[in-house]
Formats: sequence, structure tokens, C-alpha cells
Amino acid sequence: MIQPQGFRFIPLAVLLTVVTGCGSPDSTYRDTVRVNQICGEKPNCVSTLDNRREHALAPFTLSQKGLAQWAHIEQLALTLPGASLAKKTDDYFHIECTSKVFRFVDDFEVQRQSGQLTVRSESRTGYSDFGVNRERAEAFRQLLAQEGYLMDGK
Repeated sequence: MIQPQGFRFIPLAVLLTVVTGCGSPDSTYRDTVRVNQICGEKPNCVSTLDNRREHALAPFTLSQKGLAQWAHIEQLALTLPGASLAKKTDDYFHIECTSKVFRFVDDFEVQRQSGQLTVRSESRTGYSDFGVNRERAEAFRQLLAQEGYLMDGK
């Protein structure tokens, strides 16, 4: 039986929806601080506090220059693709990063503690993030390094 051309892509669309999930901004995430929690079992999260290889991020140790630049560090994070500020306190900010095409929302959290930044990036929905959260965290690291805000430039 010959299928009409439009129906060829339905299985692909269903597969993408199942694998990545459908996300949208949700105010309950804005009220939940997870920066000090390790990631769950799904491969859609990275954190400086997690020691498991698939979730671990190298430390973000601030230089003397970086210690005095908290407001600018927040502004650098807001230059990440799709970033918008969801919540902030004196030593913490939570940014929602929305993807262009499917409008998936990831949570990017940063907390300043004793000369280090605790960084956590996690997809709200879906199983895998295809490395997007790690790429975001490393892009943030690169922005900080370019400004001289990290020890040893990394």
C-alpha cells in the first residue's frame, strides 16, 4: 500500500516528541532551587556537584577579578541562547533557556559559594538532551574565562 507523502514524517515526529518531550515555562520551576542537588538518572542534566561522569562538570573557581564581578557574571549568563532571568537572590540566579524551534525549556542555575560557582543545567522534560546542557555550561565557562573571571582561565 502506498502512503501519502505527508504521512512519512509522522513516525519521526512521534519519535522526537517521545525522546525529547514537550516543555513549556512553568512557574513551579522558578520557585524550586535545585542548584545544590545532584542530577537524577536521566542523561539530561549536568552539575558541578555531581561526580558521575555523564553528569559531572569541572569546578568553576573564581579568580580575584571574578570574585568582584557577580552582577556581570549574571549578565554573561543572560547572553546564552534563549536565556531569560527567572529568579535571583544576592548569591544565586536561575535562568530559563528556551530552544528556538521546539520551545523546550531548560533550567540553568548558578550559585556563588566561597570563591566557586555551583552550576547546574537540566532539561525540564524528555529523557536525553543530546548534550545541550553540557554545551551550555561549557559556553558559560568560556564566557567567564574570556573575561578573566576563572582561576587558570578555565
